[in-house]
Amino acid sequence: MLQQTTLRPIQDDEWEFVYRVYASTRADEMAQVPWSDAEKENFLRFQFHAQKTYYDEHFADAEFSIIEHEGKPVGRLYIDRRADEIRLVDIALLPETRGRGIGGALMADILAEGERKGLLVRIHVEHNNPAMRLYRRLGFEKIEEQGVYWLMEWTPMSLQATTDS
Repeated sequence: MLQQTTLRPIQDDEWEFVYRVYASTRADEMAQVPWSDAEKENFLRFQFHAQKTYYDEHFADAEFSIIEHEGKPVGRLYIDRRADEIRLVDIALLPETRGRGIGGALMADILAEGERKGLLVRIHVEHNNPAMRLYRRLGFEKIEEQGVYWLMEWTPMSLQATTDS
C-alpha cells in the first residue's frame, strides 16, 4: 500500500462522508437524467440507504473502512474475509483522488493477502466501470454475469498450480 495510505473503521459520525463517496460514483449517471438537484439528492440517498442495508444484512462480518491518504479521508473499502475467499464488497475513491495509484496499491495488498492465505479474491463490478482496466491488469477474470455486474475472480499462484495439473 502507498506509505501515506491507511485503512480504519468507519465511525458513526462519518456516514455522511461515505455517502458523498457513494454519490460521486454515480455522478456521470445522474448527469444523464433530467431531474432537479433535489430529486437527484433524494434518489441517491435512497439508493445509498438501500445499499448500506443490503451490505449490513449480507456482509455482516465484513470490515467497513475509510481509506485515508496523507491523513485525509479519500474513499471507502468494504471487505469480507471468508474461509474460502476474500470478497471485495466495495471500493470507491473520491474523484479527485482517482488515478493516483491509491486503489491499485490497496488492490495489490489485498491480492498479496490472497496469495499468502491461498484464497481467491472476488469482486462484483459493473461491466462499464472504468476500474475494470485495473482489475483486468491485476489478473481478474469474469466468471459470472449478473445483469449489469460481472463477478470477477483473481486466483493466487498456489491455487493455479493445483488447477493446472
